[in-house]
Amino acid sequence: MMQIYQKQITVTKDDLDQLLHVNNVRYVQWVQDIAEEHWLKNASQEILDSCFWVLINHNISYKAPALLGDSILIKTFILKSEGVSSVRKVEMYNQTSKKQIIDSETTWCLVSSKSKRPTRITSEIVNLFN
Repeated sequence: MMQIYQKQITVTKDDLDQLLHVNNVRYVQWVQDIAEEHWLKNASQEILDSCFWVLINHNISYKAPALLGDSILIKTFILKSEGVSSVRKVEMYNQTSKKQIIDSETTWCLVSSKSKRPTRITSEIVNLFN
């Protein structure tokens, strides 16, 4: 069973664009931030020292705007991991309306800290997120 990691944020003035909606770049930052938080929460220091992730593909669908003061629930989980890559899902919801505002899939490549080359995802790492 996949492990879902989630957090809640509130939209601030700094998150807005000229149309007074959350800026698209901010959503991308939130996708990256929650992925990093999930990884850091689960990985041991030994794993963190031995490898890191690099983003190789990012797809995001904007379904509805978020506005100043909106409370947003951000959820993330791993869809699949094989070879050197992992696909992560991130969903964002307006907490009041329960409407989905963002749907994202990102593909990450695991890189060895020592060689700086892609490295196979071990069962130990896969099991961190199951």
